[in-house]
Amino acid sequence: MLPGIRASLCLLLLGLLALVRVAVAAQGRPAGPRDTVRMAEIEVVGAPEAWSAVPGSVALIDARSLAAWRVLNVNEALRRVPGVIARDEEGLGLRPNIGIRGLNPTRSSKVLLLEDGIPLTFAPYGDNASYYHPPVDRFDRIEVLKGSGQILFGPQTIGGVINYVTPAIPARPAGSLAVSAGGRDYLNARARFGGTWGRLGALTSIDHRTGDGARAFTGSRLDDATVKATLALGEGHALTARGNVFRERSNVTYSGLTEAEWAADPRANPFLNDSMLLDRWGASATDRLELGAGVSVLTTVYGYGVSRDWWRQSSNSEQRPNDRSDPACGGMQNLTTTCGNEGRLRDYWIWGVEPRLKVLGSAWGLPAVLEAGVRVHAERQERRQINGDSPTARSVGDPANPGAGMREHNLRTTRAYAAFAQSRWFLGRWTVTPGVRVEHVRHARTNLLADPQVSGASQLTQAVPGLGVTRALGTRVTLFAGAHRGFAPPRVEDVIDNASGSVIELAPELSWNYELGVRARPVPGIGLEATAFRLDFENQVVPASVAGGSGATLTSAGRTLHQGLELAARAEALRLGAGHGMFLDVSATWVPTARYQGQRYVYVGAVAPDVIGKVYAGQNALATRTHVSVTGRRLPYAPVLTLTTSFGYRYGTALDARVEAVHVGRQFADPLNTSATIPDGQQGDLPAYTVWNATASYTLDATRSTVFVSVKNLFDRLYIADRTRGLLPGVPRTVQAGVSQSLFAAIQSPARRRSSRSP
Repeated sequence: MLPGIRASLCLLLLGLLALVRVAVAAQGRPAGPRDTVRMAEIEVVGAPEAWSAVPGSVALIDARSLAAWRVLNVNEALRRVPGVIARDEEGLGLRPNIGIRGLNPTRSSKVLLLEDGIPLTFAPYGDNASYYHPPVDRFDRIEVLKGSGQILFGPQTIGGVINYVTPAIPARPAGSLAVSAGGRDYLNARARFGGTWGRLGALTSIDHRTGDGARAFTGSRLDDATVKATLALGEGHALTARGNVFRERSNVTYSGLTEAEWAADPRANPFLNDSMLLDRWGASATDRLELGAGVSVLTTVYGYGVSRDWWRQSSNSEQRPNDRSDPACGGMQNLTTTCGNEGRLRDYWIWGVEPRLKVLGSAWGLPAVLEAGVRVHAERQERRQINGDSPTARSVGDPANPGAGMREHNLRTTRAYAAFAQSRWFLGRWTVTPGVRVEHVRHARTNLLADPQVSGASQLTQAVPGLGVTRALGTRVTLFAGAHRGFAPPRVEDVIDNASGSVIELAPELSWNYELGVRARPVPGIGLEATAFRLDFENQVVPASVAGGSGATLTSAGRTLHQGLELAARAEALRLGAGHGMFLDVSATWVPTARYQGQRYVYVGAVAPDVIGKVYAGQNALATRTHVSVTGRRLPYAPVLTLTTSFGYRYGTALDARVEAVHVGRQFADPLNTSATIPDGQQGDLPAYTVWNATASYTLDATRSTVFVSVKNLFDRLYIADRTRGLLPGVPRTVQAGVSQSLFAAIQSPARRRSSRSP
C-alpha cells in the first residue's frame, strides 16, 4: 500500500473512533416528551438556499416540474439537466443509459445512482450496470451533483451523482390517486397515502404500469410498492425505515436490428419470444441522532436482493441464431419454432452499513462544517447461463442432471471498505472545501462449472482527494471552482479470468476532474448556472473491440480527455397581467473535446474498408482481426451538442401549458468514428435529431383534481437512438391523458378530531 494511502486511512479511522466515542457518550441523553417527526435521510445537494457554498455544478428537478412535464420515465426528466444525456433503449426507461459530460451512457455504468442516498444498482462495486430502474413516479425530486462534492458518496466519482428522493411523509394525513392512459397500450395507475400520528409518520405508495415500447413485441408490466416510516425516538433522535418490492415482466429483447431489418421496418423485433423476469426487494433503516452543540450522527443500514432472468435468442445483432451455434435452428426463418435461446440468469444480494458524522462548529476561529464516515459494503452475484432448446424454453434442464444446458455458472463476491471526510471552512465571502475518500475493494470469482472449480481474487486501494472553493459576489452571484480525483473500480469479470482464476492487469478508471463556474440570480424569477469542465483521464476503461456488443471484454483505453461547457438558465419573470405568466428553460451541454489521447489502438473485427485504407476486408472473420490506431479520434456516444429548450404559459394555479424541444447532436458508434455502416448495424454514425414534446394540464381547485394531456415526439420523428447491439429506434409519437386526485386531511387521528370540535 502506498504511504499516502496508508496515512489517509489512518486519519480516517481515527476520525471514526472519535465518532464512536461521541455517540457512546451521548447514549444517556434523555428523550423529550413530545418530539416532532424529522426525516432521517442522507442529503446529497441540500436545500437550494445552501448552494452558495457548494463548490460544483448542482441541479434539482422538483416535484412541481416532474408533475408539470408528465414525464413518462427518468430519461425525460434528466434531459433537462445540463451535462447529462439519457439515451433511449426500449422506449419505457426500464434500463436507462445515462452519461455525463461526454462519458459513454451505456448501462449508466459511469454514473453513481442513489435512492435516498443509498446505492441503487445491482452491484455498484462489482458491476455498476443498470439493468433495473424504479418508476419515476416513485420519486418526489431528483438531485444531480457534479464536482468535488461527490467524493462523499462513491465508489463512482467520475461523472456525477444522481440521487432519487422519495416523498417526505406529510405532517397531516393526505393522499393522492392518479391514472393515465395513452397510445401503445399505455396505462399508469398510482395510489399514495400517508400522514403523521404523534411520533410516528408513515407513507405508502403503489404503482402499476403497462405499455408497449418503441418496437413491436416489447410490452411490459411493472408493479412497485414502497413503504416509508419515521419514528421519533426522543429529542433529536429519529429512525426512518424503508421497504420496497418491485416486479417487472416484459418482452423486451436485447438485440437491435441489422441494416436490412431497419430498412424493412425500423420498429420491427424478430425476437418476439424474448422476456425479462425481474424481481427486486429491498429494505433500509437510517438513524439520526443529534448530540447537541452542532453534532449529529446518521447511520444507515441497507440490503436488497435481485432475481433477474433474461431469456433471449440473441445478445446483439451480430450474434444471430444459425446452424453453427444451434444445429437444430436452421437459420432466422425458424426463429419462432426450432431455434434455441439463452437464459442469462442472475441473482444478487447486497448489504451495507454507513455511519456518518456531521459537526457544525468552528476551528481556529473560523466557522466550519465537518462530514466524515465509513462504509462497509458486500456484494454476492450468482450468474448462470442456460441454453434452451426452443425459443420459449424457461427451464434449467433435467433436475437429475443439473449441468445439462449449463454454459456458465459463476459466483462473484465483492467486499468494499470506504472511509471519507470533507470539511467546509467559511472565510467571509469565501468557502474552502477539502476532502478525501479512500476505497479498498476486494473481488473474488469462482467458476462453479469447472471440474475442479477454479477461483481467483483481486484487490485494490485508491485514495480520492478533492478540493473546492466558492466566492460570493454580493447576495445573488457565486463563483465556484473545484478539482478532484475521478475513480471507478473495474468489474469482477474484467480483472479475474474465468478459465484460470488468474488476475488480469486492468487498472481502475482514474481521472483528474476540474470545474469552474458561476451561479447567479440577478433578479427574482431569473436563474443561471454556467460551468466549464475538464475530465482528464489517466485511464478510461472501454470495450476492447469496435463493435463487440455490451458483453465485450473491457480494456484500459489509457489517456482520454473530455472538456466543454454546460449552461442552465431559467426565466420566469414574464408577466402578462393578472394571473398570466410565461417562462423559458434552457439546458445546454457543449463537449467539443472527447477524444483518445496518446497511443491507443483497438481491435478491429468488422469495419468498412475505406476506414483503414482497405487493409481489412471481410465480415467478422476473427482470423483477420488487427490493431488500428484511434489516437485523436472522438469517443463513442459523445455528441458535441445537446440542448433542451422549453417554453410555457401559466394562468394562476389552474392552467399550465408548455412545449419542449430536445436536440441531440451527431454521435459515432465506434472508436474509429466510421460513417460507413456494416450489415449488423453496430457501426456507423448516429445523425443529429430534434424531438418536440408538448403537455397541458388544468387544475380544479374546488375538487383538488388535475386533468392533463401530453404528446411525446409531437412530429413522430424517426431517429437512431443506439447502435451498441444493433439499430434501435427512439420513442415514436405517443399521446397520453389522465387525471390525478389529491386527498387532503381525509382521515384525522382521534386527538385531532376532538380538537376540531373544541370551541
